[in-house]
Amino acid sequence: MRLKELRKKRGISQLKLAMDLNMNQNSISRYETGEREADYATLIRFADYFNVSIDYLLERTDIPEMNK
Repeated sequence: MRLKELRKKRGISQLKLAMDLNMNQNSISRYETGEREADYATLIRFADYFNVSIDYLLERTDIPEMNK
C-alpha cells in the first residue's frame, strides 16, 4: 500500500494523519508496514484523504487520479 509514500509526500506525520482521520497512530504504522490490512471503510477514508483512487493506494495502478 502506498500509504507511507502519500503521507510523506504531503509532509505529515503518522500522528497527524491518525488525528485527522480519528484513528490510532499505531494503526497507521501497522498499515504502513503491512502488519495490518485495511478494511474497505478504511481504504475509502485513506483514498478520500489523499484524493487518490483505491487502486492507486493499493498499487494496482500508477495513475493517482480517481475516475470521475
